[in-house]
Amino acid sequence: MTKINLVKLGSKTAKGGFRNEKEVIARFNNWKNDVIARKWLEAMGYDLKEVEYVKASKIRGQYKADVQVRVQITIKLKSQSDIQNLQVKLVSNLNGGFNQIDKRRVDKYAELWDIPKDIVGILKLFTGEIKPTKKGLKDKRRMRLSEMSKGDQDKTMNFFNDNKILIISDLLKGRGEFSADWVLVILKANNENKWVLKSINEAMNIFGGGDVRIASGGSLKIGKIGMQRKGGDAGRDTAKMLQFKINPIELFNN
Repeated sequence: MTKINLVKLGSKTAKGGFRNEKEVIARFNNWKNDVIARKWLEAMGYDLKEVEYVKASKIRGQYKADVQVRVQITIKLKSQSDIQNLQVKLVSNLNGGFNQIDKRRVDKYAELWDIPKDIVGILKLFTGEIKPTKKGLKDKRRMRLSEMSKGDQDKTMNFFNDNKILIISDLLKGRGEFSADWVLVILKANNENKWVLKSINEAMNIFGGGDVRIASGGSLKIGKIGMQRKGGDAGRDTAKMLQFKINPIELFNN
């Protein structure tokens, strides 16, 4: 797909800047006068004639959603209030770029997903929490999955495949009252802003669609979601965390 088609497909032009989530909040709170916010509300399924007020605010803390939008609507004289949680992704180039969606210690994921002990050990070798003894590794600090035995590779892929729905939901949607209902991706390129708004279920289908497999670099791919050793951090112990990434631009392709 060409870059031009990528921008046009499934996107809308937004006049005015988007510097951060505050811009999104300001637009929602000015929904009566802001054309883009009105388009967002319509994309979320609201009839604007029934909307009484909209109140958006920043969600504080480590949650999947960034912005909470409270929408008061009246249908046939009956008033009700909806709360929608949005995950906002800002992308600054046409190719996108990989965006971290989750990072934790292996033991934290083990608790979250009930990972068997043998696979926990494999993941700790992958991140370097367990120092490898095998010689001839590309990075002596840890083992890539492609450097492990066929049996260990298969066990790891089978676990993530068998638990794929739970894992994708936790990585993208999250749990609890601040779990994400929508994903809003804003692309800033060529002096214009394009946006696409997808329900979280649609986003999970898009990013989670595809096989669980070992990528060419020795990391794991769950559909379009990449699992990597975090690395960096000037060699501190936090480099041994697992992290998961997506390219938000994928939502423009669907």
